[in-house]
Amino acid sequence: MNVKLGSTTFLKVIIFLIGIAVLALCIYWLPEIAVRDARVHTDMAYFLIPFLVCAYGICITFSVVLYQVFKLLTYIERNNAFSELSLKSLKVIKKCIFAVIFFIMLGIVSLMVLAKVTGDDAAGPISLSLMGILMTSTVATFVSVLQKPIKNFLEKNEIKM
Repeated sequence: MNVKLGSTTFLKVIIFLIGIAVLALCIYWLPEIAVRDARVHTDMAYFLIPFLVCAYGICITFSVVLYQVFKLLTYIERNNAFSELSLKSLKVIKKCIFAVIFFIMLGIVSLMVLAKVTGDDAAGPISLSLMGILMTSTVATFVSVLQKPIKNFLEKNEIKM
């Protein structure tokens, strides 16, 4: 078995398992957590809606990213890593990363409103959200760095033809 094929197959299996975990999160745990929290805090149950929108938005965009990474690994297996298709996949990944940042910002705003209404301190969750934005921004930078050599390769091949 080829080393490249073995490593991409391993990564595909890992991506598939992460996708199953995200699906389980969306179907089982998020609704259960929301129902449990709504029962405990009946007067603030309407504040769960923005958080559920953010959570499901992040899960959906993360699932799209997982699918695009799966496609990228398929392109690598077929020796099409430097192709227009892989560049499109990287663009979709970058757009999804910006969507995740948007949903995190929406969650921060919702958390700040909730903190004002309840009088609680939201510094801890907001700082964790800002760390999430920093982490996703780092991934977006990495995707941009990956896009440049592919763009350069495609431009050089267009000039030669």
